[in-house]
Amino acid sequence: MNEKQSEFIQRINEKYHAMDQNPDTHLEGLVWAKPMNYWDYIMPDALLSLQVQRTTLPDEMVFIMYHQINELLFKMILWEIDQVSNKNEIDASFFIEKLRRVSRYFDMLSTSFDIMGDGMSVEQYYKFRNTLAPASGFQSAQYRLIEFASTEIINLIDYRFRATIDRDTPYEHAYEHLYWQAAGKDHATGKKSTLIRLFEEKYKTGFLAKMEHYNTANLWTKFKQLPEDVRQDADLISAMRHYDYTVNVSWVMAHYNAAGKYLGEAEATGGSDWRKYMHPKYQRRIFFPELWSADELNNWGENL
Repeated sequence: MNEKQSEFIQRINEKYHAMDQNPDTHLEGLVWAKPMNYWDYIMPDALLSLQVQRTTLPDEMVFIMYHQINELLFKMILWEIDQVSNKNEIDASFFIEKLRRVSRYFDMLSTSFDIMGDGMSVEQYYKFRNTLAPASGFQSAQYRLIEFASTEIINLIDYRFRATIDRDTPYEHAYEHLYWQAAGKDHATGKKSTLIRLFEEKYKTGFLAKMEHYNTANLWTKFKQLPEDVRQDADLISAMRHYDYTVNVSWVMAHYNAAGKYLGEAEATGGSDWRKYMHPKYQRRIFFPELWSADELNNWGENL
């Protein structure tokens, strides 16, 4: 046994003793372990079996795979944000690196709508879309979690009701006034569309728990908890602004324009009034409002 092998054995012993485990048991396990293969690790066979069409139209497969890719990227984004949320002591370089990662993922999402915008037949879409009702991309739970993880709840409240909401507002009440409720809820009567009702049956309990969890651990709150000199870091501010604009303007508008090509003035498959809640100039979704000038805030989403 050479010196390097002896060092590895020592490190293995230290690792498993710290876990109150017998290192010999784990070393013996390596003798019988199978070699790792790409297909065992990435599991492409399982992944590629998840695309199940509801029609015979070929372009429905494009639609399915594109949305599944989005969900994988959403998971990557949450993975990076949670590393910031769960870390007690954060320096500027760590914060910047994580923000740049999630921004790259959203940049990729923003430029990917050509896959549907130019790569899917409008004629076929109008045929298979009716088999999807009341399902809608609106029902992406991971995207809602990204919003909760990015900013304080007040910045996600429907712009018409923000004056009535504060940090002492119960989560249930705040939830009922989130901006996306406008897509399928009549605030005058409280009646909700099937789209939202089914969505909430599946996810509302978890959403309320996540709203509470991220209340003090979202990106905006974590930023404001940093020392003054760190908050003034020009690269960090630039990364924050880039992420905010990418998510709430660039990506949203790419989605909005792609939807407009296929839907025109029609409702989305879930029956939502998608134009009412999606366009940034209406709901003014801004994760980090204090990092923008008054003029930038007043013109948010205009001229797009």
